[in-house]
Amino acid sequence: MPTTALPPLDYNPFDFALHEDPYPTYARLREEAPVYLSTVPEVPFYALSRHGDVWDAFRDPARFSSSHGVSLELWSPEARKRSSFISMDPPEHTQFRSLVSRGFSPRRVAALEPRIRELTRARLAEALDAKTFDFTTLVQRIPVDVISELIDVPKEDRDQILTWSNLIVQRDEEHNFTMPPAAMQATRALVGYYAALIAERRRHLGDDMVSALIAAEIDGNCLTDADICAVLLLLGVAGNESTIKLLGNAWYQVAIHPDQRAVAFAPGGIRPWVEETIRYDSSGQMVARLVTTDTILHEQVIPAGSRVLLLAAAANRDPRVFPNPDQFDLGRDTSRLLSFGSGPHFCLGAALARMETTVVLEELVAAVHENYEVGIPVRVHSPNMRGFSSLPTTVTPR
Repeated sequence: MPTTALPPLDYNPFDFALHEDPYPTYARLREEAPVYLSTVPEVPFYALSRHGDVWDAFRDPARFSSSHGVSLELWSPEARKRSSFISMDPPEHTQFRSLVSRGFSPRRVAALEPRIRELTRARLAEALDAKTFDFTTLVQRIPVDVISELIDVPKEDRDQILTWSNLIVQRDEEHNFTMPPAAMQATRALVGYYAALIAERRRHLGDDMVSALIAAEIDGNCLTDADICAVLLLLGVAGNESTIKLLGNAWYQVAIHPDQRAVAFAPGGIRPWVEETIRYDSSGQMVARLVTTDTILHEQVIPAGSRVLLLAAAANRDPRVFPNPDQFDLGRDTSRLLSFGSGPHFCLGAALARMETTVVLEELVAAVHENYEVGIPVRVHSPNMRGFSSLPTTVTPR
């Protein structure tokens, strides 16, 4: 019986069709082209998709440098001016990360849990009255509220912060390989807002994260306003959006995998639900690195100066590490997932993202029966961020 030939392997992270389901393409990359050379002339890059290669690259910042930033469309030797310590390498990165981590102390993050729960219950109460609602609309304001309270953004400004954040990650087909004008305008507006906020905190220090970042000092070194603004952008965009998308992905995956619902809704089911979603359908798909020296992988040379994408979402489905990787299984071992990176650039906000997602799902499980339904979702189009802009949901309150 003749077999149908596969089309030529083509991976374009800006392709809207790919965003619907990138995982079959990732599988082909792992098997056919573990060192993939892009055919996109506007944004040349290599891509690594196997778990071992991505793991090693994350942990080798001397060879796989962050100096040009972490995204294809914002690639620049001046990236550190925009994104501060995430566009640095050790040892400089180590010192800056240590300063920034003062704002993410375990005490400060743990203290947020009661407030996250309170915010979630308030938002959920409104949705339960309607019984049918947009899940994204419900959850998107919770991470915004949490981050806003962490840095003391007034309530009246938070909807605007959310609007800017949504615009910054959204891409359109007309401006496929660059940030659309609306995204650039939103970035400028958010930078201006945070600059004014930092100036105000320098005049009147408080007990918020911005004040902690201003006061942080190691060996006489402090963070500049530009550094603090970059941290706030990271929190206000990447932090908000990744958690919002992760929540939507978790809710959707259990909805379309009814065999896993009983596990997710049972006592002790939330943690594996969160972790398997992070592995199976991560909100963050990949990051970029600069190769600093000619590197040979799988008998292929990646020339020094090349852009390389580390496809963590592809690595998370590598059958060499995760048996039956395309199966959504809340009983599996997820300890080697790479969604938050590894090594010196491991995501500072990982603990907060996990806490927020866990608390929101705990409150949902306590409030509704497991027989909820989802309608046809609307997907966000972004080369890196995976999730929904709309996820219709119908629930039965307990």
